[in-house]
Amino acid sequence: MSVYQNNEIKEEETSRTLSLIVDNQPGTLARVIGLFSGRGYNIESLNVTEIDNTKNLSRISLVTRGTSMTIEQIKSQLLRIVPVRIVRDLTLEGPFIKSELALVKLVVEGANRVEALRIAETFRARTLDVTLSSFIFELTGKPSKIDAFIELMQSLGDTEISRTGVSAISRGNKTETKLLDQIEVN
Repeated sequence: MSVYQNNEIKEEETSRTLSLIVDNQPGTLARVIGLFSGRGYNIESLNVTEIDNTKNLSRISLVTRGTSMTIEQIKSQLLRIVPVRIVRDLTLEGPFIKSELALVKLVVEGANRVEALRIAETFRARTLDVTLSSFIFELTGKPSKIDAFIELMQSLGDTEISRTGVSAISRGNKTETKLLDQIEVN
C-alpha cells in the first residue's frame, strides 16, 4: 500500500435517539423538520408533546441515523434554531428507555382468529375492538417488539397499523428539572 493512498476509514451509520426541549409555539416543529429535510437527513421516528404548560415547553423525541460526525452536525444545527432550548443525545448519555404505542387492526377469519388471540396474549397486547371478521389490538413496548408483533399479524391476514413513534427518557435518578428551571418564560 502506498503512503499516498487514502487511508480513510468509513464509519458505519448508527441509530440515535435525540430528545429536544423546544418552545411550544406555531412553526417550531416545521423548523426542526425543515432542518432535516433541507440537509438530506432522515427522521425514522418523531414524537412531540407538551411537557410544561406554564413555560410553554414541548419535548420532541426523534430517532435518526448517521455517522457520529453527522449526528454531531445535526445536534449543533438544532441548537441554532431559535425555539430549540435543549438537545440531548440519549444514545450517548447512557441507559435510556424507549417505548412506543401501536394500534394494529387485523382482518382475519377462521382458525387464524384463534392464532391471532394467542399471539396477542403472548405479546401482552390489549384487544380494543372485536367484530366477526376483525380485531384491533393495542401494544406498547420497544419498537423491535412492535415490529415482531406486526410481522406475525401480517402473516395471518390483512392489517392496518398506526404507531405513535418513539418516546424516550433517560434511566436513573437524574432529571431535566434543573435545566428546565433555568429556562426563562418568554
